[in-house]
Amino acid sequence: MGFPRAAAVVAAVALLAACAGTDAAGPAADPTCGPFAPYQGHRGSTVTVSSSIRDVEADKLVKAWETFQSCTGITIDYTGRSDFETALAGEAAAGKAPDVALFPQPGLLAAMARAGRLQPATPAVAASVDKYYPADWQRYGIVDGVLYGTPLDGNVKSLVWYSPKYFAERGYTVPQTWADLLALSDRIAATGVKPWCAGIESGGATGWPATDWLEDTLLRTAGPDVYDQWVGHRIPFDDPRVAAALDKAGGILRDPKYVNGGFGGVASIATTAYQESGLPILQRQCALHRQASFYTSFWPANATIAEDGDLYAFYLPPIDPSAGRPLLGAGVFAGAFTGRPEVQALRLYLTTPDFADRRARTAGIVSPNKGLDRDVLTTPIEQLTAALLADPGFTFRFDGSDQMPAAVGAGTFWAGMTDWINGADTATVLHRIETGWPA
Repeated sequence: MGFPRAAAVVAAVALLAACAGTDAAGPAADPTCGPFAPYQGHRGSTVTVSSSIRDVEADKLVKAWETFQSCTGITIDYTGRSDFETALAGEAAAGKAPDVALFPQPGLLAAMARAGRLQPATPAVAASVDKYYPADWQRYGIVDGVLYGTPLDGNVKSLVWYSPKYFAERGYTVPQTWADLLALSDRIAATGVKPWCAGIESGGATGWPATDWLEDTLLRTAGPDVYDQWVGHRIPFDDPRVAAALDKAGGILRDPKYVNGGFGGVASIATTAYQESGLPILQRQCALHRQASFYTSFWPANATIAEDGDLYAFYLPPIDPSAGRPLLGAGVFAGAFTGRPEVQALRLYLTTPDFADRRARTAGIVSPNKGLDRDVLTTPIEQLTAALLADPGFTFRFDGSDQMPAAVGAGTFWAGMTDWINGADTATVLHRIETGWPA
């Protein structure tokens, strides 16, 4: 069940009554609505918003901007849809796009901007983004030197889930280098337990978790600059450095003595649902699972996630010191198809620490916003994610497949990694993806 809509309506009506007259009397008339003074003057207007966020998570998103609606009188008409990406392209071409779209792929946002569909950020929105977001995040909303997309949510992918209790029982310690990680894997394997568990099955998106393995490894072997060139196709997809990185990842994912704890051999990775792929940690059938911070949602409710609990996560260790400490992640960016004042008011609000705090309180979603109040983060993984995103010692890079053309990032790349798990050789898989890159 999601947030009770009847209760939401009652709460909204009550708050609207409390804030009634705000436009006329000024936002100071009610302390609850005071923070919303910059967005007043548009009561009675409606802003349409669309994204791929659905069901319970959609209810939480709507709740995060509930007070904005009540205090400004701007109605936000939200639609979450499973076919968001394909539907948005058709709607935009027909001139029927929503006022605001929340993009999980910077590549799709860039395509819309270059097609002339999106509105550039206003100076006020751009100033807010510059104030509250690190440069590493700002860059993914900039297209040909112009800011179109503003960061909203963020997550960290460079994590390895494990059981601190199990580690303590066996005398294992969190590895600090890739060599340490492999030594730990060998030590666990010697006990008869497959150290790693993994799964890349995801319906029509099968293969995407394996793309993250390649991206994380490439960042650690060749560094962020080479990674950027690869994502932007300034070097071939099958560049020798990419092949070396995939083989490095294969040193774990395709080693039968390492995988796939709780499920079978290497081939079982392709048929194991990613949502279930880490669960054998709780049965001591595996010890390590590389997956993003959002995987918190898939652990059983009775499992304790803490530094000394049933579950926690550590940073995927570096490989080559010259590559620094890269951090792979993903997130959501807001882009506007229309420029009406009420739309710009919402765009501005979505860039603020106030919205970031409300999003964190209602959904446990972490924002890379530098003004985020860490005290509103209630779980250790939320706190770890926020700390990593804010730490200047890490170099953040966005998920590569999300930045590539859809035919690659959500097509040949996913399919290629599935074939690779199933035994196809590295050179063949990467060359096939390279030759299929759109002109």
